[in-house]
Amino acid sequence: MTGSPNSGAPNPGVADGRRPLLGVSCCLLTTGPEPMHRVIDRYIRAPAAQGDCDVVLVPALPGLTDWAALAERLDGLLLTGSPSNVEPWRYGASTGDGPFDPARDTTTLALADAMLRAGKPVFGICRGFQELNVAFGGSLRTLDQGAPLPHHAPEGADLAAMFAHEHPVTLTPGGLMAQGLGQTTLVVNSVHFQGVDALAPGLTVEAVAEDGLVEAFSAKVGRGQVLAVQWHPEWDAATNPASAWFFRQLHRAMAEAVAPVH
Repeated sequence: MTGSPNSGAPNPGVADGRRPLLGVSCCLLTTGPEPMHRVIDRYIRAPAAQGDCDVVLVPALPGLTDWAALAERLDGLLLTGSPSNVEPWRYGASTGDGPFDPARDTTTLALADAMLRAGKPVFGICRGFQELNVAFGGSLRTLDQGAPLPHHAPEGADLAAMFAHEHPVTLTPGGLMAQGLGQTTLVVNSVHFQGVDALAPGLTVEAVAEDGLVEAFSAKVGRGQVLAVQWHPEWDAATNPASAWFFRQLHRAMAEAVAPVH
């Protein structure tokens, strides 16, 4: 669990030897005449390849999903990034920048709660990081992109340039990430317009940007591991050892959550 991110050791299976089953959150988008449940390929491919797990998509279907029953079937949950933001009323704000995805908000917040009640891990990336802060009782804010440390590439940047926008973060000494990666700092891509305002009670800071913005946090709820990052490890998981570590850690958390208790 605290080995080198370059380690080639195989991931353990879950208790019965099968590959873990990971649920990945979908957005509900209307880009044509009908709504679509959608997730970008890299959010599926990275955990399947680097986390050695089978992946199923979780549609945003409030009112038509039994959260507790679904949580029993899954071994873990990954909350993905998205162009949309969490609705401001969900963290006590009166205004906020859209676009919004209310069906996704309801789904991810309810299912994350059900997973943790079931002792299962929940990991988050970008919007998923923000969702988990809100789920635990924290708040968000819009970032000043004109500040000395902008957290998003300039307007008009193409996809490659957007994800090439980077800055360093400092890892918390003794934290899950610092121990797991064997590093004190990390250079991460930065593709977000919102960030943590107040960090929720019960969350432990894992990484902080040079401007003080919380960039990663963790928690343990029973047997359920929470780990979330503001950056995008799925973008370069095939080439970046630190990004690959995030998904190997997800696999380990799933295996440990369902291991027999002795």
